[in-house]
Amino acid sequence: MTVPARSHTVAVAALLAISLLSGCGATSTGAGAPPNRTPVASVPGALPRPDHILLVIFENKAYQQVIGAKSAPFLTSLARAGANFTNAHGEQHPSQPNYIAQLAGSTLGVEDDSCPQDLGNQSNLARQLLDHGDTFAGYSENQPGIGFTGCNSPDGSYARKHNPWVDFANIPSALNLPLSALPADLTALPTVAVLVPNLCNDMHDCPVASGDTWAQHHLPSYLDWAQTHNSLLIVTFDEDNGTNANHIPTLFVGPMVHPGDVAGRIDHYAILRTMEDMYGLAPLAEAANTPPITGIWAPGR
Repeated sequence: MTVPARSHTVAVAALLAISLLSGCGATSTGAGAPPNRTPVASVPGALPRPDHILLVIFENKAYQQVIGAKSAPFLTSLARAGANFTNAHGEQHPSQPNYIAQLAGSTLGVEDDSCPQDLGNQSNLARQLLDHGDTFAGYSENQPGIGFTGCNSPDGSYARKHNPWVDFANIPSALNLPLSALPADLTALPTVAVLVPNLCNDMHDCPVASGDTWAQHHLPSYLDWAQTHNSLLIVTFDEDNGTNANHIPTLFVGPMVHPGDVAGRIDHYAILRTMEDMYGLAPLAEAANTPPITGIWAPGR
């Protein structure tokens, strides 16, 4: 994959930042502070509708540990090729509540990494997509098999705490998949796919360089394909390395994305709200009080 060089002026970057500040819930409470949330109405047709979204979630690294770091040249190149959110945040620590928040718009009362969680038939993005006639699948590297419900794989490289879709009774077990089930024919991807590397490749147990190497191996084919198939890549992290700011890397890359650094504050709820608005879904829980991401979309896309 050839990653385009950044060619934007400071003025354009400033305009993007201003646009996003008006559309992403940025506040004057400081970079690490969550916004004061009030209900935000959806605007039909305001966002592009990708044919496919691939959401990849890494683990436990702060923004400055990845973007611009020598150990993450590939992920840094993606940040330069797409919308690089310089003020993105997780909801809390530890990991599991952030994964649930990304899927459900709420941590649903989960405050730790305890396993198993039983979240029953509570609302979530996967169920919304299915009920709307769209599709969803979650892919976890080294998950032992389709529909696996164990808390860990025998070799310890997979952890259910990083796989929120298995916790909901209203998400079919057939959509809880190992990475090996990711289709070689990318046109067979669901509308929204979530991909979680194993505990080494997601940077939880291994250095940033391990995750960057994994990303360089697994993501270019999708990125190249996405350019001609109206599809979007989202890369984010569950949480940072344990700070109160919880400042994480997040980037969007695709043919509909205008590249550049984006200063407006976002979090997992903003990502969820953006996906829900793209597909005409009612925003869930905190996502209903969070503006979708605007100001990064290329004209006409």
